[in-house]
Amino acid sequence: MRLMTWNINSLRLRLPLLQRLAEEQNPDIICLQETKVPDALFPAEALREMGYPHQHFLGMKGYNGVAILSRHAMTPLEAVPDWCGKSDTRHAGILFETSTGPVILHDFYVPAGGDIPDPAVNDKFAHKLAFLEEVTSWFKENVPVRSIVVGDLNIAPLEHDVWSHKQLATVVSHTPPEIERLQAWQDTGFVDAMRLVVPAQEKLYTWWSYRNRDWKLSNRGRRLDHVWLTQDLAPALKGMEVLRDVRDWASPSDHVPVMVDLDLTFA
Repeated sequence: MRLMTWNINSLRLRLPLLQRLAEEQNPDIICLQETKVPDALFPAEALREMGYPHQHFLGMKGYNGVAILSRHAMTPLEAVPDWCGKSDTRHAGILFETSTGPVILHDFYVPAGGDIPDPAVNDKFAHKLAFLEEVTSWFKENVPVRSIVVGDLNIAPLEHDVWSHKQLATVVSHTPPEIERLQAWQDTGFVDAMRLVVPAQEKLYTWWSYRNRDWKLSNRGRRLDHVWLTQDLAPALKGMEVLRDVRDWASPSDHVPVMVDLDLTFA
């Protein structure tokens, strides 16, 4: 099974890029974040023609939005919280059947948190921390089994997940309060699949700012996009790739897709 996650930064704008990815990489399941499209305008038919007849999406106009697209049957999760009571379409979950049993897949878009890493003066940062705490509490109460978490988690937790640990230690996405909360969430039962493939001492990025004139030359990246597996699924991991070249495609997202191959067979 091939799974891809991507902050697409506007689904309708980058539909041709998604078409190219689907043709070149042939993922079985695609998880998207920042689709930026209300449900009534979701391009469901175009995605069906692309080979993804099974779709679960939650969107709103102009920002946020998540979608899970599959070539195989899946069942949307219904009993998931309205995080922080905001109804801001940051999480979608599904269940799919494999030959060895069901698997639950969560697609998250964690709040970015604004620019000032102080919840007392920055409501966006306060929301980010509260979101992480709420999600962690929910996973503690609903212990994950045969589960996958993917998405733009908007935190680069490790030293080599950012271009400069020293310079970014006080920059939102790499601050201690965010990293501590992300680790607490991961500790509810997950392992970092990307770092099972690429050791923690090696640089690994999935996002490069639009502000960099030559993103490849400066390489001031951050690993904001993640794939987590529960311990019982970790042995199924067969490969992982960050599709860096997509950052050079015409009108790209500032994030690039992450793809994992799992030794799972759809039932």
